[in-house]
Amino acid sequence: MKPFNVYPLQSITPVKALGCHVWDDKGNRYLDLYGGHAVISIGHGQPEYCQAISQQASTMGFYSNSVQNPVQVAMAKKLGELSGYEDYQLFMVNSGAEAVENAIKLASFHTGKKKVISITKGFHGRTSLALGVTDNPKLSAPINTVHETIFIEMEDVSALEKALSTNEVAAVIIEGIQGIAGIYEPSTSFLKSIERLCKKNEALFIADEIQSGYGRTGKFFAHQYANVTPDLITVAKGMGNGFPIGGILISPKIEAYFGMLGTTFGGTHLGCAAGLAVLNVLESEKLMENASLIGDFLIDELNKLKNVEVRGRGLMIGVEFPFAIKEIRKMLLEEHTIFTGVASNPNTLRILPPLSLNQEQAECFIEALKSVLEKINKDETVSIH
Repeated sequence: MKPFNVYPLQSITPVKALGCHVWDDKGNRYLDLYGGHAVISIGHGQPEYCQAISQQASTMGFYSNSVQNPVQVAMAKKLGELSGYEDYQLFMVNSGAEAVENAIKLASFHTGKKKVISITKGFHGRTSLALGVTDNPKLSAPINTVHETIFIEMEDVSALEKALSTNEVAAVIIEGIQGIAGIYEPSTSFLKSIERLCKKNEALFIADEIQSGYGRTGKFFAHQYANVTPDLITVAKGMGNGFPIGGILISPKIEAYFGMLGTTFGGTHLGCAAGLAVLNVLESEKLMENASLIGDFLIDELNKLKNVEVRGRGLMIGVEFPFAIKEIRKMLLEEHTIFTGVASNPNTLRILPPLSLNQEQAECFIEALKSVLEKINKDETVSIH
């Protein structure tokens, strides 16, 4: 049997990773500025994290959610403290798509409605409901195209108000910062309009913080820059630093009942040990502060390039060039051993490193990018001066 061939693979085989670096099977060291789709939050092979997983695995890795789980309780408590949502509830799942799926289901349960408003260019996952609110029809099989979603443009308050006024909408879902689209941040005024109009029309506000959460932007959640309070917040990616966990932070106004939601592998002892270690390291190593500091440096340096548009906050950065960045990524990888990411916009380079990235590593990337641009020299459309 062979793997189902749905991923275009780079000709690199990583075999070891530590901090912000990975090594391939030939002994080459790479600077990881992509973190496996923003998954590596506290760094590869972080000692406290590795010890927590090892200790929990040797004690008890799994039992179902039908028993008391003190590790899950401890993780929920710590997540509430660090995020500022201590009065919220946590339901744990295994991935970002599952978090979105269950958040929308909760909104429909709570409101008794079934339509959802989503934002154009947004991405929320590949399960059925998540695809239903994802603005990319190429990803949906015919069986997925049954969900009642209203897509509106980012910042279009008039369209938002009109759609909500029908009193048929269960929820509005929006990414804290659109990731796959190319790092697009909603304005404070737009997020406040969502919050206000959801309350007015008895719909729930869902903030998808799967990529933009867990300290990546310098605050725990990107929406906190706008001082808004969503009813439901989805998390995953950096939540487990590579261990597959996800979750929904749930407003206290939403009441649970037995059987309302369920999962076999969500919130296991081993998964929660990984998640708790991530939170402890985020706090003890001040990684949110570091993300803000190093992110500001990178954004300042990237803004010195001419004819590029730099977007993002902290260590969630998009750099849009006036041409496709395929060659830039290839040269950064092959000539400078630096991993970077791409967006659905082929001109946008995505930077999503571990939050432990340091100044020297950031400078290394800037110098490498300048070297690449000097070689490419696309008719001098991009200047490094």
